[in-house]
Amino acid sequence: MTISRRDFIGRSGSCAAHLALLGAVRPPDARRIWAEWSRGSIVAHEPFGNLEKISDGVWALISTPFNNDRTTISNGGLIAGRNGILAIEGFNQQAGATWLAAKARDLTGKWLTHVALTHYHSDHANGLAGYFGLAVGGNKPIVRSTQRTRELVVERNKPADSSRESALADAVVLSGTEPTTIDLGGKVVRVIPRSGHTDSDVSLELDDPSIVFAGDLLWNNIFPNYVDAVPTKLATSVRELRRAKETTYVPGHGPIARAADYDRYVAMLGEVEQAARRAHAAGTSAADAGAAFTLPASLGEWTLFNKAMFGTAFNAWYKELK
Repeated sequence: MTISRRDFIGRSGSCAAHLALLGAVRPPDARRIWAEWSRGSIVAHEPFGNLEKISDGVWALISTPFNNDRTTISNGGLIAGRNGILAIEGFNQQAGATWLAAKARDLTGKWLTHVALTHYHSDHANGLAGYFGLAVGGNKPIVRSTQRTRELVVERNKPADSSRESALADAVVLSGTEPTTIDLGGKVVRVIPRSGHTDSDVSLELDDPSIVFAGDLLWNNIFPNYVDAVPTKLATSVRELRRAKETTYVPGHGPIARAADYDRYVAMLGEVEQAARRAHAAGTSAADAGAAFTLPASLGEWTLFNKAMFGTAFNAWYKELK
């Protein structure tokens, strides 16, 4: 599949655009290995991803988009308590949300009661209305997002969708500055406002067991999309997410992460920062600096569809360094 630079730039306003091209150039063997890297007990498998149990009442949907199935694209998950069930993310297509809602019913015997969006990007939000169809019993879970996320979904995510806007119309607005909680009965989810990947990110966190749904503040094995990033804020949020005790991290994209994976991600962000600062000081353009940049082999493999994504990262840094 060949896509011009102009077409890519026109489509690159979200993580979905970044990932939509990866499968076309990812070597099949590497695609298979990445898809098979599981750290939970797989309870359901589809071409678009695996639903992995990571603790009692907690499942991560780990998307495997490299086979060109765009149903979900982003990761997400389920957290079930005695009194409620929370779905995390709306995914790229309504079919992804409908599928996850049905799995929640299969696994718990109950319908979803809550849905939370970590940020506005289309692969995390465009399928939101899928939680509201007859296929999931006609029940209406409570949608939770920040006001800014809700605004950006409506303003930027294309094509426009009245059903998605309707699903957001009655959303419970999360604070963009103060932590809030969702009490599911036996499981209290802390929703922490953050920023850096976009200007309205949140993480969803459990303390016991220690589990963090990090949204796109964390990527594992896939180079992150900096298209909306403010790199210094991203670095701050990433440091704040890291826990000293043993923790399961569910990234926005890529396999489930542990402490070593998290630290590798932090080191990768640091390499990008140092290279961007050097190139900016030398007067090298962001595009040229990105084209010349490579990550050290010690950091392992990071998937990206071409080196233009390094240029996007350098451009984000240059905006701050001005």
